[in-house]
Amino acid sequence: MNIAVKNITVQKEIFTLTNQRALFWKKEKALVLSDLHIGKTAHFRKNGIAVANHIFKSDLERLSALVEYFNPEKFIVVGDLLHAGNNSDVDEFCKWKDQYPELKFYLIEGNHDKISKKLSEKLDFHFSADVLELNDFIFLHDFQKTCPKFQITGHIHPGFIIRSSVKRIKLPCFVVTPQQLLLPAFSEFTGLDVRNIPKDAQYFVFTDSEIYKV
Repeated sequence: MNIAVKNITVQKEIFTLTNQRALFWKKEKALVLSDLHIGKTAHFRKNGIAVANHIFKSDLERLSALVEYFNPEKFIVVGDLLHAGNNSDVDEFCKWKDQYPELKFYLIEGNHDKISKKLSEKLDFHFSADVLELNDFIFLHDFQKTCPKFQITGHIHPGFIIRSSVKRIKLPCFVVTPQQLLLPAFSEFTGLDVRNIPKDAQYFVFTDSEIYKV
């Protein structure tokens, strides 16, 4: 697996974007990602839709590679860690998480994160709330127009269409505006929204081999 990186400056802070659907904030030693939707494949199988489990295993392999590459101290999920509550995929994630006892896990709860007290104890995150504030940044699952601080968000699963004379290619991307850094969905088992992404923004699209600004 290839990890391509691109540094950008936001609010005088350096963030490292990657083609593996996550970013690294060096100052806070934080790996930041959104929309893992853990349990989505298990949920589909439970409801009679044959979805291969290797999709979720691939997500965990990418997480391991990113942790090894950046050696973070914080692991921040900007909403929708889960997809449909507790199931076998959550068990797999907890086993994966237990490999990193020194890593502090933070969850900004999203619309899919319906977490009971029992499930919260199972996940055993260092922090779990609707909002996380670090330095001059607010982490929220979905953008809030009334929030005065710069927001790092997820939720939309942003995509960008690259047009050529012969075809149109839809790619995942990071989106940066004066008020927001919008993260791509980390899970590859998600669609791409090209209609509801912020306009008049900087778009950083990526492929399996590179990441670049368009």
